[in-house]
Amino acid sequence: MKHIYLDYAATTPVDPRVAKTMAPYFTENFGNTMSLHSFGQDAKLALEQSRETVADLIGAEPNEIIFTSSATESNNTALKGCALSERSESKGKKNHIIISSIEHPCVIESAKWLEKQGFKITKLPVDKFGLVSLKDLEFAITDKTILVSIIHASNEIGTIQNISEIGRICREKKVYFHTDASQSFGKLKIDVKKMNIDLLTASSHKIYGPKGAGLLYIRDGVKIEPLLHGGGQENGLRSSTVNVAAIVGFAKACEIYKKEGKKENKKLTKLRDKLIKGILKIDGSRLNGHPKSRLANNVNVWFSFVEGESMVIQLDLHGVACSTGSACSSFKLEPSPVLLAIGLKPQEAHGSLRISLGRWTTEKDINYLLKVLPKIIKKIREISPFK
Repeated sequence: MKHIYLDYAATTPVDPRVAKTMAPYFTENFGNTMSLHSFGQDAKLALEQSRETVADLIGAEPNEIIFTSSATESNNTALKGCALSERSESKGKKNHIIISSIEHPCVIESAKWLEKQGFKITKLPVDKFGLVSLKDLEFAITDKTILVSIIHASNEIGTIQNISEIGRICREKKVYFHTDASQSFGKLKIDVKKMNIDLLTASSHKIYGPKGAGLLYIRDGVKIEPLLHGGGQENGLRSSTVNVAAIVGFAKACEIYKKEGKKENKKLTKLRDKLIKGILKIDGSRLNGHPKSRLANNVNVWFSFVEGESMVIQLDLHGVACSTGSACSSFKLEPSPVLLAIGLKPQEAHGSLRISLGRWTTEKDINYLLKVLPKIIKKIREISPFK
């Protein structure tokens, strides 16, 4: 049976070149970066070289990068750390956070936690394509606003926000701007200075690096209250023994993207467009998200009278791995909040399929999916309780 992986938005396989680069840091260069002896200093050197590599990819300074264990940790640190620090600095005068209605669950849940601590949260709506209104954003910012957090590109529907304009508004209004770039990092060109970004989150395992490594860019001058206290690693902002092997792998993944990303995105865009065109020939199908301003590897579609989990299971039986939404929340029975936010009814949201392409996706894979998917849709509709 075929085995075709089309869930790259959930996680990516580690590139063999990344794994090869990491290998010595498990058994040879395994030192603790806080140790003064040569083992520790060799590890420290690898850490700082990795910091320079990832900083260069987004136009940041190396000292503005802190390494974390994941995008979830980075997002929690950005929202909670910034909010707590600024509220303390302003002696309670500032207590307002703005997010969008299509953020990743870790941003939504961080905002809910802050709300319990007395912060005011504004959740901006989006249009049918998943775009935040710049006018809504300007109107929502007040003299009590600390931070605006808007996802760069949706992990579910692939829509890309106008980050530069959002950053410009925030800079003019003198509020901090954070973006979760977990899906866009390694797919879109990012320049934190030109885009007026104060804080940015990225993740290793979304760009063919290992799990267990993420980053948080913190513009020089932005104050953060650390969530983890201890030995003072990462400039005192994230205490914990540093996962050198994972970070070295993360940096190698960034290096590969810098050399090959343009060519890879061109290939993925071509395959994505072919897939969308083929899927929309199926009766009762509709594309979710923006038709143009979307990630090169993302296809999210809705089918009438079909249940998403049934599609995923049937596709898996045919050797194809896809998902119904974010892998972080796909076991929940509730319809996706992102799909509801763009105007889908609960029944429609349940009938959506996310297909995400990647480095090893081929045209043969797309042809195979377009061959089996119509048959699967027809089979499910024949027994559908939604009809």
